[in-house]
Amino acid sequence: MSVRLKLTLSYAGFLMLAGALLLAVVWLFLLRYVPEVIRPDPGPPGLNDGGLGPANPHIRFIPDRSDLQRAFIPKAVAMLAFLLMFGLLGGWILAGRMLAPLTRITNATRQAADGSLSHRIRLEGREDEFRELADAFDTMLARLEAQVAEQQRFAANASHELRTPLAIMQTLLDVARNDPNHDAGALVDRLHFVNTRAIDLTEALLLLSRADRRSYTGEHIDLSLIAEEATETLLPLAEKRGLTIETSGDLASTIGSYTLLLQMTTNLVQNAIVHNLPEVGTVWITTSVHPEGVVLAVENTGEKLTAQSVSTFVEPFQRGTGRIRDGHAGVGLGLPIVKSIAQAHDGALTLTPRPGGGLCVTVRLPAARPR
Repeated sequence: MSVRLKLTLSYAGFLMLAGALLLAVVWLFLLRYVPEVIRPDPGPPGLNDGGLGPANPHIRFIPDRSDLQRAFIPKAVAMLAFLLMFGLLGGWILAGRMLAPLTRITNATRQAADGSLSHRIRLEGREDEFRELADAFDTMLARLEAQVAEQQRFAANASHELRTPLAIMQTLLDVARNDPNHDAGALVDRLHFVNTRAIDLTEALLLLSRADRRSYTGEHIDLSLIAEEATETLLPLAEKRGLTIETSGDLASTIGSYTLLLQMTTNLVQNAIVHNLPEVGTVWITTSVHPEGVVLAVENTGEKLTAQSVSTFVEPFQRGTGRIRDGHAGVGLGLPIVKSIAQAHDGALTLTPRPGGGLCVTVRLPAARPR
């Protein structure tokens, strides 16, 4: 049976039960005043005998219980039959009106199952359970549509980025085959560089996929120690560019993957070093504890940025204008990986342009409970 039919029968059954109980109460109330057997009752005394005896005998009719049954039961059955028909008809109409929003939600679900994520229910009316369900479903559809669009854009960009080094290697090999006198050493160096870039891109894609799946074992991590390790690893690169790195902050404990959080911090520090002012630039790395969690902040000097341009840095394969193209230029997945790792740890990433130039990147993560 459909839900509408079940609701209809429930309404009709409840109405029949209420009617039967009401009739039973009336029946019991009437029985209190109706005797089982009625004896004949003479009329009032005659007036011609001075009140000493009946002058015109008269018998009044008083109903007993059998008369009450003959009069009450057919009417009660008729009333119950009317209540049954009224309950079925009214219940069917009321159930249809109550389930109308559910029908719209079901149709939207079927369209989403067929691949149409742009449809929205937009249920009007007052706030109730169906309205909340419809609004939650619309929100889910909007997020799914955004995620699918982002995945499609990411797949297209990844295909383009992976095709580029492969096309370069194919061109270099064609040139070497057609020109036997070509410098083999230069060809090998160039192929090695392009192949390294392709490997870096593939590893970045795998790391991004791992962060999105949240496939890690949580452990107590101190972000201040992570920041020191990332700084020591990248200190030669900073010294090569003539930059200064300043690390400070408090113990900031969180729960997560040591490998992923180290990769996140390394990406932030490397990004701050590569996209900085040569010879006079500075990188600040700080950790702090707040009531809402722990914070890792990486700031760097550099060119002045706008809020609009900064908002695109977390998109895959997006590179800001004027970015340096060298061995440390990255593959355009540094900040997207940072964002995915932060989200995998129930955190948030915030990018803010510095007034004097450069970028301030803040990662907020949940604080770990004391052991």
